[in-house]
Amino acid sequence: MHLGQFPHTRLRRTRASAWSRAMVAETRAHPSDLIWPLFVTDGSNVEQPIATMPGVCRHSIDRLPDLARRAADLGIPCLALFPNTPADRRTPGGEEALNPDNLICRGMRAIKDSGVAIGLLADVALDPYTSHGHDGLLHEDGRILNDATVAILAGQALNQARAGADIIAPSDMMDGRIAAIRAALEADGHHDVQIMAYAAKYASGFYGPFRDAVGAAGYLKGDKKTYQMDPANAEEALREVAMDIAEGADSVMVKPGLPYLDIVARVKAEFRVPVFAYQVSGEYAMVEAAVAAGMMERDRVILETLTAFKRAGAAGVLTYHAPRLAELLA
Repeated sequence: MHLGQFPHTRLRRTRASAWSRAMVAETRAHPSDLIWPLFVTDGSNVEQPIATMPGVCRHSIDRLPDLARRAADLGIPCLALFPNTPADRRTPGGEEALNPDNLICRGMRAIKDSGVAIGLLADVALDPYTSHGHDGLLHEDGRILNDATVAILAGQALNQARAGADIIAPSDMMDGRIAAIRAALEADGHHDVQIMAYAAKYASGFYGPFRDAVGAAGYLKGDKKTYQMDPANAEEALREVAMDIAEGADSVMVKPGLPYLDIVARVKAEFRVPVFAYQVSGEYAMVEAAVAAGMMERDRVILETLTAFKRAGAAGVLTYHAPRLAELLA
């Protein structure tokens, strides 16, 4: 029998005990790998459950400092804020995105003023603010106006940076928006504000509960397939990432998460930049539904999925399970 074959090589030897499995583990996760998305709404002392995302709530701004403290105490380094914009502030042009007192700007200022040492990520896109639910401006024939949208996105990014955003995260998938946002940030003196580009964001069926959470579900007219990526394409994702890096992105994101681990791995191998993945609302909802039905153990499954993201090369993960994951990892 040749060396390297059974019984000389028994791969189960290193799996036989917990201490040995820990010693040879190739992939490790830590609370610092997590970004916690939070939904912000109007009101006072509001904790409003989201029916399609069990365990997740919309929070009023006065609750955000305490949530930020909880995250920091758990070792979570960053929060991502998303608004549930009231209907009367949604317009075809999404002007509320430029309002320095919109929900996100007020929320970020509240957290910064509280003194909690935590990073803040601000989403850049118009869909939370438009009456038609699209990420950009619409021509009268229904086409997305890419270049006109980019100009507004740059203004939105400046608005958020002035309110305290540490990371600007454009999720709109317009061509050229990273260069425009980087130029605007530099010209306004925000040299240290990062850009995390949603570089490979797919036109996915996994976003439904998120649209409920931000109140956009009833507004969207048509679909987003002319600007979000075709799930069939991988090479195109590499082109998108290359463009965003060349235009000034500090890190990139793949969205959704688990169905696109191959994209995470390819982007990491090709570009060697920080790659983040968004474990989106539909992924979260599927886990929670299975747990509620007694089909899966939540803690085991969410740890396994986080490990899968890290194994694929993700520097970090945006996930609604972040607080529980941080508790488990601690």
